[in-house]
Amino acid sequence: MGTELYLNARIFTADDRRWAESLVVSGGRIAYVGDVDTAQRIAGADAERIDLDAATVLPGFVDGHAHVVGTGEAAGQVDLWGAADLAEIQRRITEWAAANPEAPRIRAQGWNHGMLPGGVPDRGMLDAVVADRPVYAQAYDFHSIWLNTAALGEVGIEDDTVSPPGGVIHRDAAGHATGYVDETAMHRLVWPVIESMVTDADRDRDLETALRGYRETGVTATTDMALDEGDLAAMVRAEAAGTVTTRIAAHWRVQPTGDEGQNLAQVARAAELAMRHHSEWLRITGIKVLIDGTVDGCTAAVGVPYSDGSSADPIWSLDELAPVVIAADAAGLQVAMHAIGDEAIRIAISAVEQAIVANGPRERRHRIEHLEVVGPDEIARLAAIGITASMQPVHADPSIQANWRAMLGDARVERGYPWPEMADAGAPLVFGTDSPTSPQPPLPNMFVAATRRSALEPRLPANLPHYALPLAEAIEHGTRDAAWACRAEHDYGRLASGLHADFIVLDRDVFAADVDELLETQVLRTVVGGRTVHAAAGIPAEASGAART
Repeated sequence: MGTELYLNARIFTADDRRWAESLVVSGGRIAYVGDVDTAQRIAGADAERIDLDAATVLPGFVDGHAHVVGTGEAAGQVDLWGAADLAEIQRRITEWAAANPEAPRIRAQGWNHGMLPGGVPDRGMLDAVVADRPVYAQAYDFHSIWLNTAALGEVGIEDDTVSPPGGVIHRDAAGHATGYVDETAMHRLVWPVIESMVTDADRDRDLETALRGYRETGVTATTDMALDEGDLAAMVRAEAAGTVTTRIAAHWRVQPTGDEGQNLAQVARAAELAMRHHSEWLRITGIKVLIDGTVDGCTAAVGVPYSDGSSADPIWSLDELAPVVIAADAAGLQVAMHAIGDEAIRIAISAVEQAIVANGPRERRHRIEHLEVVGPDEIARLAAIGITASMQPVHADPSIQANWRAMLGDARVERGYPWPEMADAGAPLVFGTDSPTSPQPPLPNMFVAATRRSALEPRLPANLPHYALPLAEAIEHGTRDAAWACRAEHDYGRLASGLHADFIVLDRDVFAADVDELLETQVLRTVVGGRTVHAAAGIPAEASGAART
């Protein structure tokens, strides 16, 4: 790989020197970024000169929270995103079933509780359109699933099946299973049956689908949450084949078992894998735990009950979680903790505080994922000990907020997703998508961050617009800061000397254009390690710009 000199560009570096005009790449890494004259001297007379025709260049996006193989898998299922009501859900499932008569079962994803009468799904609603094949419809947040009668039979859930701790098999007044299953009941009773039907070839295909989407939308690195053996094996196969085009830093999923020894054995497995997988394409960097569920499903652990008077217990108590966090911290692993409700957030912070007491001073970058219902006291606590706030702008999209706001029903809705408060308190703030719980492309994610408006229905009023961020800051949270949060700041996330040459070329200047144009902006080029992995139609594949000189 030779030396390339990129000229005539408006380069946003996400580094101390935010803007540059030229970039020199040598051996897949950045040799220099800055002014033209210096770049020419560094590159030398024999460098390949690439004119970017005044295009805007950004560091490749780093998705701060995603489920990589799951993102590809969801792309092949019935898409329920944006369905306005039950009738639309039923229509989409019916059409997919008719178009795929040989499929032994039907999988769908993307429904929102607010689409359903009373917000509660029932198997009869699915039986009405497909009764002869199992139907599995995953909620948009992936914290609950909706089954028809055939699917309940396939997974073996009966009226007297006991719900595991931290999850619920919902039943009607007569005690019959309704087909609505959430949290650990879904993880332990439904997902394993579905996973047993998935082949290695399926996972390989799903991973390639996700990687293709990343290439096309400018994601050059991602942070996988809740990695398991099957997904890891697919990533290892792709790495061996040389087909990984997005750098992956992964967190190993640790499930609560009720037995401390078994919990700690999962941490030990993560530590073993972290020693084994630490290449530039695939790293195991930590563990992931789910402390609570979601507001939409009323399973997030909140200090004040929901509007219907209900409340939810955390999936992990502090007494159960603290030994896991202490062990992971001692092993040098990062801990990523899903905590949406304020009570769950307090548990997460307390567990890290106990790890600091137990293990003493050390470099640690633990993180809390989502933080949707959070007060000033919790923000101050997490910032004081350097916990990263990992948040997803697309989750604040106004088009999916009606049920979220209704379930809380009080002043808490006026504090939803307070991104600037995190940064102002000094907490590291990271942006991601949590795909496939939300759409994967990063530019619409930046639109929501910069406007608090909907990327799905832009005409809707903004959701608490005072929590919007300047676009440049939003992009830094989705590039530089997301790389720092997974211990990759010396490899990617910025355009700076010595880092991997991971960058994207846009079809317009998003900083000068109207912010609505973010929803129309296309990625002309995605370059990873100095190699073009995506070129838009009409762009020469061998160059990263519109013209060569």
